[in-house]
Amino acid sequence: MTDRWTRLRGLARAAALASATLLAACGEKNTYVAPPPPKVTVAAPVSKPVTRYLESTGNVAAVNTADLVARVAGFVQTNSYNDGDSVKKGQVLFVIEQKPYELKVQQAKAAEDNARATLVKAQADYQRQAELVPSGSASKSTLDNAVATRDSAQASLNQAIASTKLAENDLAYTQVTAPFDGIVSARKVSVGAYVSGTGNPLASIVSTDPVYVNFTIGEQELLRIRAMIAERGLTPADLKKVPVEVALQTDTGYPHKGTLDYGAPTVDASTGTLAARAILDNPKNVLLPGLFVRVRVPLGPPKDELLVPDVALGTDQSGRYLLVVNKDNVVEQRRVELGPLDGTLQVIDKGVAAGDRVIVNGMLRAVPGQKVDPQTAATPAKSS
Repeated sequence: MTDRWTRLRGLARAAALASATLLAACGEKNTYVAPPPPKVTVAAPVSKPVTRYLESTGNVAAVNTADLVARVAGFVQTNSYNDGDSVKKGQVLFVIEQKPYELKVQQAKAAEDNARATLVKAQADYQRQAELVPSGSASKSTLDNAVATRDSAQASLNQAIASTKLAENDLAYTQVTAPFDGIVSARKVSVGAYVSGTGNPLASIVSTDPVYVNFTIGEQELLRIRAMIAERGLTPADLKKVPVEVALQTDTGYPHKGTLDYGAPTVDASTGTLAARAILDNPKNVLLPGLFVRVRVPLGPPKDELLVPDVALGTDQSGRYLLVVNKDNVVEQRRVELGPLDGTLQVIDKGVAAGDRVIVNGMLRAVPGQKVDPQTAATPAKSS
């Protein structure tokens, strides 16, 4: 019995001690410990020379293109090229039956010889009468007739000479030659076919070296170019030295180089664009007439620009922005105006300075107006 009461007193004492401890704990005050600022990676804008370009889309066009047409009628006698051949200026491509035209040349030369003989006789008669008139052995009217006969014979000879030249031209036209260096299309008539001077083309020829690239310039770009021209004092002759770079849709970069060749004197009111043209050497026939290409024209020499990684830019309804950490490590949102893209870097025309700390990694953890823990890192351009 005594042991039982002893145990009960021990339990009561322990309960009282626990109650006192719990009451003491409830009397302490709870305090909130703020989490540390989020870590972000920052980098200063890169300063490097950048060339600004006018970019457009154009198409390749041949400098020369022509249909090969027969100038005289006849049967096609020979075809002396293979479809798609590269040919030189003056190379014979078709020959039309020549025999009839050779005979016409012979006929015209015979008529010329006859007219020349007639003129010789008329000249002799005139000379004889001219010697007799002073002595009274011949009348003045006889001399006048001799003069008229001589002049008529001279006119007949001139006409015969012209007829011979026309006949020789027709004979030369039986050979259809290449008017310039180029590539000839598939023939449209076969050997033995009859062609006429007003018939369909025998084939077509296109020059491929050099080539034109036609493109258009928008109104805003045109105003920028005019300002650049005025600033640099360029003359029309200088403009034709402006380099133009061209790329096919599958090309990396702009491997094809040329120069500005032509600019239209007026702006197309319906489109607000100005037609322009470049000329490029094309020795390997890579640029085929009709192909669409990418075109860019430098707007001046390289100038130092500020660039940031393109991934650092954000977008909202008000436009593009960057997150910048100020001297107090507080995030600021900066509205920026963009220039061209240079690889993975974006030119910033307005909105940042050279010493700013731009957040390039951890943008989702950065809230404008709140502090961050900036970790400095080099931009990709500096690392390279």
